[in-house]
Amino acid sequence: MSNELLTQPPEEVPAAPAVTRSPAATAGGVGHVETHGLDYIAPSERGGSPVSLFWIWMSANVLYLYFVIGGGLVLLGLSVLEALAVTVVGNLWWAIVGWLAVSGPAAGAPSVTIMRAMYGIRGNRIFGGGLGVLIGLFYEVINIAVGTFAALALLPMLGVQLTGPGEWVVLIVVAFLSFIFSVYGHGTIMALAPYFSAALAVAFVVLGFFVLGAADFSYTAPEMPAGERWALIALGYAIVASGPLSWGTGADYSRYLPANTPRRGVIWWTALGGFIPAVVIGSLGVVAATAIDMTDPQRTISEIVPGWFTPIFLFVVLLGTITNNVLVAYSTGLYAQGLGLRLSRATTVVVTGLAATAMGAWLVFAAPSFLDTLNAALELSVSVLGPLVAIYAVDILLRRNRYDGVALNDESRSSAFWYSRGFFAPGVVAMVAGTTVSLLLVNSTLFVGPIAAALGGADLSALLAPVIGGGVYAILWRTTAPYKNPALRPDATAPETDRMENAA
Repeated sequence: MSNELLTQPPEEVPAAPAVTRSPAATAGGVGHVETHGLDYIAPSERGGSPVSLFWIWMSANVLYLYFVIGGGLVLLGLSVLEALAVTVVGNLWWAIVGWLAVSGPAAGAPSVTIMRAMYGIRGNRIFGGGLGVLIGLFYEVINIAVGTFAALALLPMLGVQLTGPGEWVVLIVVAFLSFIFSVYGHGTIMALAPYFSAALAVAFVVLGFFVLGAADFSYTAPEMPAGERWALIALGYAIVASGPLSWGTGADYSRYLPANTPRRGVIWWTALGGFIPAVVIGSLGVVAATAIDMTDPQRTISEIVPGWFTPIFLFVVLLGTITNNVLVAYSTGLYAQGLGLRLSRATTVVVTGLAATAMGAWLVFAAPSFLDTLNAALELSVSVLGPLVAIYAVDILLRRNRYDGVALNDESRSSAFWYSRGFFAPGVVAMVAGTTVSLLLVNSTLFVGPIAAALGGADLSALLAPVIGGGVYAILWRTTAPYKNPALRPDATAPETDRMENAA
């Protein structure tokens, strides 16, 4: 049989056994280093239910960064209602994150392994592993910086005065706490997620009480021409959307679920775990911007909360960045394996963590403006994230979520996913096209695309780039070998034996 038979028919997906063990038990257990990386998770090692995904995503997204982004929308010049609307609409992308997560139980493999189907074995090392590592490092650096700033503000309140070397020690400790749970892996993360989620959620509920009490509901946005206002709304949408678009890794946390887990549960529990905290906390940031200076909320928050709550708030900021980095570092380690590195998952977490710590030190101690650097990076990241996520989502649809996790782990030239010289043209062309269009449309503080300039500064990259990337991929997928042969498509009605003979 040739390498053109690429999908596992539904009747060959192993039925999930009746299990009672928890996901943590199947993934190495609490305090035990997970040994699985890019490899296939056998049915005997799976367990749990989709509701566990809610706590994973909740713990990672009860996050101070959303508070900063919400306030930043008002700083851009949006009204409160406009900023709230942008916060809700931009976070609707969490539905796509949930959709991507359904590929985990089907393949029994993480996202970067599944993406070999979209780009080919070699192509995936660039567009899956390569871009994934860069995106992961970016968010790891942000979290280390935010956590360090919070810790440096908190320690003097506890009577600890630091010198220059002491500040470096704080950064190293924050980085260590960010990565240690990721080294242990899936089982430990699953077990601790509900506790982190509950503690963080309670603190933000209390914060919301004080923010709403201090809000200036008579606040009015500055006057500006309608065209300029729409341009700012589009820019704000791109910044908000960059949050969920950065999570093209849903399969990393759902792959331990049984293969026959209902898709609806995977989609909803994943999406709600990210959407609810992102919208609630982002909205609090919007409202807080009517009462305090959101260019430095870690300092000015003391103006609207009682003195006893300020250190609690700073601790919550610190804890939230650490819990977010747990998931980011875990997926970044998997992406690093996707580069073709012959290292264990735990080792790649450590290696990428050290790199992120070094870059985080620059952002904390040397960058001219943290907020400006953050906004510029978020704006530009959508140029890559939009097409990347869209191609993944379309591939699941085209293949009807039929992935063979064993075949996906074959990286040899005889692999079903070797395609042409290790590259799958539809994925490569779609990524290049989507990213190119996005750069033409982007309007950031670092770069303004020619189309955005012609439209008066309107940034449509987050709206159109995913459509272009996903659309080009869908068209080419059906007109490129092997799928130009209808008998080889996942929705083919021909018996499996016929398809095997056609592929031979």
